[in-house]
Formats: sequence, C-alpha cells, structure tokens
Amino acid sequence: MIRSLNARMVARLAAVSALTVTLGACSSTNLPSLSSNTEPAPTEPGMAPEMPATIRADEIVGRWGLASFQNPADRARTEAAARSQCKQPYVIGAGQSGGVIMHLADQATPQELRLKGSPSGKNYIGPPGPTPGEQDREIVSFDGRVMITRFVDKDAATRYGNMVYVRCGPRA
Repeated sequence: MIRSLNARMVARLAAVSALTVTLGACSSTNLPSLSSNTEPAPTEPGMAPEMPATIRADEIVGRWGLASFQNPADRARTEAAARSQCKQPYVIGAGQSGGVIMHLADQATPQELRLKGSPSGKNYIGPPGPTPGEQDREIVSFDGRVMITRFVDKDAATRYGNMVYVRCGPRA
C-alpha cells in the first residue's frame, strides 16, 4: 500500500512538473506575426523616440545667472534679475557621457541630463527616455547668451515658471 501511494505521488509530481514546463514554454514562445508591418511599436502616445537636439551640450555649459517669471510681460525685468545673479552663478557642467550636469525639478543633487530633439523641432533637456518626458524641460528659446526653459510636468511648470538663464561673462 505504501508503495502504491509513493508511486501515485511520483506520478502526480511528474505530471505537475510536465505541465509547468509546458505552460512556461508557452509564455516564452514568440509566435510569428501575421502582419507584414515591420515598423517598431510606437512609444506612449504623444511621445517620440529620442533624437538629437539642434543645440549641443557644449553650447550651454558654463556659468549662468538664473531667475524665473510666470507672466511673459515680466521677461525683460527677469532677464535683468538673472544677470544680477552672476555673483552666485548657476553652473551647468559638462557630463561624462556628452550631456550636461543640471538639477531635475525638486532634486537637490544635480545629475547628467541629455539634450534631446523632437520631430516638431523643439529641444529638451532631461534624462534618457522618450521625448518629451515628464522630467524634461523644453528649451523655449536660446540665442547663446539667454536661454529660457519650461518644465514639461504641469506641476513643476507652475511652481518654477519660465526659467531664464543669462550667460555670465564671455561665452565659453
């Protein structure tokens, strides 16, 4: 009787093991697609794959006076306020991987960010990933001396407004 119980137990374990292997193989098998479409699946709606920016990282590395505005009518006054901040400049450093060292919204420690382009021609600064990402900031305007950015995230954009960077001293 004990031998028949052991034999049944072994048979059940073998059946369960075979079933597990079979089900595991089903979940990892890639079946061929019936579609002739060879394009990659799109990323999240409204987001484009990462592409090069029209502004190079070395163009924004340097020392900047920094201020922000909410109301576009305050732009000129804010540029003057940013210029006066050159006594204590915000430094945008060069990253080791070709990016720039800057802060993300609400982050105390700066990190390397990338300059990213988009099909619409807009440029962004942010971590690797789809453009525009929630942590990205759009470069609204840049002429080599003054750069204006705005965070993509609505909450961060409301809190920080339009960030005005005015280059301190000669262009690097």
